[in-house]
Amino acid sequence: MSKHQLDYLDELEAEAIYILREVAGQFERPALLFSGGKDSITLVRLAEKAFRPGKFPFPLVHIDTGHNFVETIEYRDAMVKRLGEKLIIGHVQDSIDQGKVVEQKGEKKKKKKKKKKL
Repeated sequence: MSKHQLDYLDELEAEAIYILREVAGQFERPALLFSGGKDSITLVRLAEKAFRPGKFPFPLVHIDTGHNFVETIEYRDAMVKRLGEKLIIGHVQDSIDQGKVVEQKGEKKKKKKKKKKL
């Protein structure tokens, strides 16, 4: 009888799925941050592997900075629609307008003289 051996990527995937399930089981209100970028798309795929055919036990959350590519937002929306999952969108500008977030004023950076390279 041969023993199935996981390669390194399979081990990482299994550990990530285990962590997602543990978080869902141990916390009252977990959420998965989802920007629509490559890293969060990977996490959503891991959540699919962890919880399908059921629904995710947490919502997807996108913090909209207002500095997004239109294509990223379109992909995010299409993916959420395809998955049939809940998406919560928070807008940084709304928090600034409501006085909940204050932009920090930093020190002005000193301009460094660049040496010409030959």
